[in-house]
Amino acid sequence: MVGRIPRIVSSATPACATVIATGASICTVNLAEALSTAAADGADPAELATELTARGLLGGAVTVEPFTTADAIEAARLHPLTRAAGLSLDDRVCLSLARRQGAVAITADAAWAALSLGIDVRPIR
Repeated sequence: MVGRIPRIVSSATPACATVIATGASICTVNLAEALSTAAADGADPAELATELTARGLLGGAVTVEPFTTADAIEAARLHPLTRAAGLSLDDRVCLSLARRQGAVAITADAAWAALSLGIDVRPIR
């Protein structure tokens, strides 16, 4: 299961929390985006990463995966398929990692679930 950490931490349903507890991944690109969002809201990204590690999320329940050339190709391939739904590069990076791992992609964006991409997508709310 892959996703974006701050959104998971702040708005995860009990079912989603159970999925995270069984193991999850986040791509380095999505982690950078999530930490950037936190920084824009006034948080220190290094402190947030340290806190998430101390809480057993980063490096524990959530592994951090590199963004590979194959992921870049997949994200590019998804672009024309997801453009009408408004998916960003960050969204497509998450979906690319889910496809590579054969994992569930979790999201707060309902538009993902409406797409037929051959990737298991589950909403967190």
